[in-house]
Amino acid sequence: MFADRAKIYIRSGKGGDGHVSFRRELYVPCGGPDGGDGGRGGDIIFVVDDGLNTLSDFRQVQKYAAKDGESGGKRRCHGKDGESLIIKVPEGTVIKEFESGKVIADMSGENRREVILKGGRGGKGNMNFATPTMQAPKYAQPGQAFQELWVQLELKVIADVGLVGFPNVGKSTLLSRVSNAKPKIANYHFTTLNPHLGVVDIDGGKGFVMADIPGLIEGASEGVGLGHDFLRHIERTRVLVHVVDAASTEGRDPIADIHAINKELGAYNSELLERPQIIAANKTDAIYDDGEDPVAKLKAEFEPKGVKVYPISAVSGKGVKELLYAIYELIQTVNLSPIVFEKEFDLKGLTIKQLPYTVEVDENGVYVVEGPRIDKMLGYTNLETEKGFRFFQNFLKENGILEDLEQAGIQEGDTVRMYGLEFDYYK
Repeated sequence: MFADRAKIYIRSGKGGDGHVSFRRELYVPCGGPDGGDGGRGGDIIFVVDDGLNTLSDFRQVQKYAAKDGESGGKRRCHGKDGESLIIKVPEGTVIKEFESGKVIADMSGENRREVILKGGRGGKGNMNFATPTMQAPKYAQPGQAFQELWVQLELKVIADVGLVGFPNVGKSTLLSRVSNAKPKIANYHFTTLNPHLGVVDIDGGKGFVMADIPGLIEGASEGVGLGHDFLRHIERTRVLVHVVDAASTEGRDPIADIHAINKELGAYNSELLERPQIIAANKTDAIYDDGEDPVAKLKAEFEPKGVKVYPISAVSGKGVKELLYAIYELIQTVNLSPIVFEKEFDLKGLTIKQLPYTVEVDENGVYVVEGPRIDKMLGYTNLETEKGFRFFQNFLKENGILEDLEQAGIQEGDTVRMYGLEFDYYK
């Protein structure tokens, strides 16, 4: 099945931790700190690949993670940076934050490469914390945590012209006649699953991109069938061409069909009804002379509203040239800049994933703070020195741990325990 939506998990790389070490060489009994910095975590980068036209690959793999940075080493060795992960998507892919549905990036037009999540910075080794008064710091900085996000990928076809209509009205036949597209064509009573794009060339080096939007059904705007999957492809088109079966070979009323399609378009996105429209009255070669002219009825209904009607036969080619020139002229009347969706989700405000911790009160009224985040920081900090203890205090404040203690009801003079270490709390 054609895939034009996918939910995936992405995670950037964590920064490598800084290292704590000291020079230990012969004849250098009191060497200074030489712990190196950690490497930077890898980024998550989306890139447009012109060889892709579906999101089907993301149906198999749903989790993508960049590499973590390596920790620093002794002798001032810098940890290796984590490798960034490049995720290739087809042009026209819109990346949205899954929960809110807000646009993070639109991989269209000139936007061919976008860094979505940045890797964490590497932590500084203890060589960076030496001062004239603290010449042997026994602590280093942990690497910055990774960023993670669930995102929704949506592929929205990029075309100047969108062919819309009910199934089996001849859209695929028309597209195959006027362009280089090779859609599968058959007398299906259900809708084609794949939207097809074709480049239409007309005299004088003029041309445009036309898309055969899969046939809609009534209730599509409410998600009936695959309605939402198909309607999203129309959002980028500048001109809409209603293809109808003027001969009513299957008993459908072409006028009613156009009203029904417009109703679904308006219910999905009211702005779509503001796009210029043309009607291609197809299958005129199958109209029997029984005294009624269905093309005349279409013109009487829609041309007073500014919507031109062009009788054609996609099979024989009759009237197709006139239709294409009319479409081209109509395109020139609308904004020719590409339709690109604006960013709505601010990645700068993205919460950085941190190691967990807990704040609890035991039966003796002692506030116990534990968890990997606390355990890891204690491993890098020498609390016996004044600067090391101040470094740890800043860590508690910057990570919101002091705020959590206050919300738990801690008062001045109360005891805080962290992995066997006890402190009296004072503001």
